[in-house]
Order: sequence, then C-alpha cells, then structure tokens
Amino acid sequence: MSAEIIDGKAIAAQVRERVAREVRELRASGADPGLATVLVGDDPASHVYVRMKREACEEVGITPIHHELDAATPADELRNLLAALNEDRAVTGVLLQLPLPAHLDPNEMTGLIAAEKDVDGLTPLSAGLLAQGRPSLVPCTPAGVMELLAHARVALEGARAVVIGRSQLVGRPITQLLLAADATVTQCHSRTRDLAAVCREADVLVVAVGRPGTVTGEMVAEGAVVIDVGTSRTDDGLVGDVDFESAAAKARAITPVPGGVGPMTIAMLLSNTARAAQMQLHGSGSPTPAAG
Repeated sequence: MSAEIIDGKAIAAQVRERVAREVRELRASGADPGLATVLVGDDPASHVYVRMKREACEEVGITPIHHELDAATPADELRNLLAALNEDRAVTGVLLQLPLPAHLDPNEMTGLIAAEKDVDGLTPLSAGLLAQGRPSLVPCTPAGVMELLAHARVALEGARAVVIGRSQLVGRPITQLLLAADATVTQCHSRTRDLAAVCREADVLVVAVGRPGTVTGEMVAEGAVVIDVGTSRTDDGLVGDVDFESAAAKARAITPVPGGVGPMTIAMLLSNTARAAQMQLHGSGSPTPAAG
C-alpha cells in the first residue's frame, strides 16, 4: 500500500485563508481581533516562535500586540500584566509563551488568562469544558490534528483510535476531541503493556511522545491513518515519532515530519484568535462554529 501524504503545509495555508476571511468579516462587524503575546526571558527558540506567530497574525489581519519581559521579572509583575490584558478590549486573545523562567509557575500563570481569551486552550476552564464535551477554545496542535483528519476524509464515527502520549498539550486534549467525534479511543503511555499489539488495532493512530522510532511499520495496521505529532532534532534533521518509510508502506494516509502537523499549530492559533474575537463580539460563553 502506498500511503497518501497528508500535506500539513497546504492544509495550513487553507486555514489561514479561511481565517483571513473571518477577520475581514469581524472587522466589518466592528470587531478588531488582536493577539497579545507575552514572552518572558531569553530562550532563543521562544523568540523565534513568537516572531513567527506575530508575522502570521499580520498576514491574516490580526493585530499583534507584544510584551517582552526580562527573565528576572517578578511573579507579581507578570500577574499584573496578564490581568491588564484580560481587561484590555483591544486584546481578544492572550498567549503566554512557554517555557517560563524557573521561578514562575506555568500552571499558575496560564490559569490567570481569561477563558474567553485563552487562545492556547490551556486554562483549567478550557480543559474542563473540553473534558465535558463542550469545547470552546481548543489547544492548537490537537485542533490541527482534527483538521488534518477532516481533510484526509477520515471517518471517525465508530473508528478505533489509539493515542500514544498523555500530555496536557496534545495527548489528553486529542483524546477528548476524538471521543467527541464518536471514535472509540485507547490512550497509551510509557506503562502500556504490549504497545505494538494495541497500535495494530487502530484505524487512526496518533503518536505524540517526542521520541523518534516509537512506532514502526510492524505496529501499523494495513489501511490505518497515522498522525505523527512528534518532532525531534537529530543529526539527520527533524524527525517524528514514527518511522515514516515502514509505516507509510502499511498506512492509507500519513503525516510527514516536517510538513505535517507542525504547520497546523500556528494556523489553528490564528483560527482560535478569530473565534475568541467572535465570542467576545457576540458576548457568548462559546464561539459559533468556524466556517469550513
């Protein structure tokens, strides 16, 4: 079997075009979507990621609002900034770039972001709504995975889905989203017994552990759809959690690394920012469904 390659770059470009239309409609309705990014410290990768997010905002018409703080910033100063952004009507989305310096608690700080502006979908309220099947703003990478599955025409209702990984950022929320789509979901982790056997039962296999070679072709069922969320930098460049060549020989469809899930994360951040602005425009506790 020769697997279909799920092109995350092309799908992300479609999402950006959709968001640009939504932003134009929001502006016509009197809303002005603005994403506030908060960067604390000197982590080089974080600086790159934030710059990319700001540039992406400009491309689709979202106003980027950036706050850069010293690594020694006291917790109270960051708390006060987040509180101010929650109250600022020019800010419709707030993103606190992680990781934070060691003296700042990321769970506490992300929890201070107002739920209606939580474009990363990381606050306890956002996670709780998702767990109850009432998602508002969903973490960007899991939302991107669902978008990829939709574009690959994967019928999730009744499908057997296996998720490897249980992180708050990807594993847990993607499990909830697949359940909401009426898939039957098994969540695996480092203590799962006979992981290969569990994987071979999957119609849809989502791998998100950040460890190259976690899944090989012998673990993939004929005709399965494989979504590789992992990204690791090696001497051979960026690689995923899945051995691509052997898995592609068995799968119906598969995401590459790079070029699969990665491009979707910022695209879905833009989508969440537009949805947050829409939610605030209508004064609703949950946004209306996105088009497309």
